Amino acid sequence: MILSSASLRAQRTADLLAERLEYTGRILYLRELYRTDPDVLLEILSMQDDEHETLFLIAHNPELSELANLLSPDHFGKIPALGVVSLRFDIDVWSDLTEADSGTTEFFIYPKQFRYFMPRQIRATLGHP
Repeated sequence: MILSSASLRAQRTADLLAERLEYTGRILYLRELYRTDPDVLLEILSMQDDEHETLFLIAHNPELSELANLLSPDHFGKIPALGVVSLRFDIDVWSDLTEADSGTTEFFIYPKQFRYFMPRQIRATLGHP
């Protein structure tokens, strides 16, 4: 299940994610995911149908980063734009998703990790800034 903020940029991100994953399920666009407290985000997650094993949450900072930092014993700081945090929870129903530090981090990726590193001297000889 994909839960997305109703903001245009978040909706575009959700649509592209669904397309890339060949996801044909439901996408919920919720105004409540825009600029809300991490506790509200957690409440929205905990109210989801238990038939969904996986939830994607597309929301905004700083609240999304605060939620990830609340749910994991790892510290992510501020999750950058297009950053992805994957957390696994040992729960059977979403309503059990209430404890701080209850998640296990599977991965944390963000765009700058994939930027090719080129030493400054080589970039200068190629005419790149």
